[in-house]
Amino acid sequence: MTQEHHLPQYRAAWLRHVLAEDPRTAEMGVRVTVRGDAVLLTGDVAGEQRRAEIEQLVHELVPDAAVLNDLRVTSVDEPHGKEELR
Repeated sequence: MTQEHHLPQYRAAWLRHVLAEDPRTAEMGVRVTVRGDAVLLTGDVAGEQRRAEIEQLVHELVPDAAVLNDLRVTSVDEPHGKEELR
């Protein structure tokens, strides 16, 4: 990590970029906030495994940071019943 990645706004942007580009995660919908030595992850992901993979990658990238994983798991199942448009 370069020196510029130590500033919170650059570290957050860098982490968002890596989460989107890394083939293990390829997540563009994760919001990253850096506050001091903590990284907060928010947003929606498709499963518990994806949630854990994202957290693990952030731990690998910034091992000195506390990772607060507030990612929500959303259902990706097909809808049940008919959808009514009004």
